[in-house]
Amino acid sequence: MSYLVLSLILLTVTLSAFAQLVLKLGVAKPQMADALQSGVIDAMLTAAISPLIWLGLIIYGLSVAMWLWVLSKVDLSVAYPFVGISFLVTMAFGAFLLNESVTPMRIVGTILIASGSILVGKSV
Repeated sequence: MSYLVLSLILLTVTLSAFAQLVLKLGVAKPQMADALQSGVIDAMLTAAISPLIWLGLIIYGLSVAMWLWVLSKVDLSVAYPFVGISFLVTMAFGAFLLNESVTPMRIVGTILIASGSILVGKSV
């Protein structure tokens, strides 16, 4: 696997995790919490006008476009295990940017998932 493909895989995984962060910030807004209490229609309408929700979806769209390019270059069974690394990135975003609690068991589990992803990637 070339360094370009590996770099794009890691960028795609990071963008996907960043999209999760932005979407979380979008749904954590008080207006969204109120809309969710009011029902599905209100929640959908509020989400439709939320800049953070839109930004998260746009980032996801960019990530998907890049992922399609990656899939055109490498086997799915090689590329997909790298998605496991997104667990590390998402956990880091949650801990450092959202002040979420991260337990030792969660850290160990996440490292095991990421380690398996690396081992599969090196098996090429």
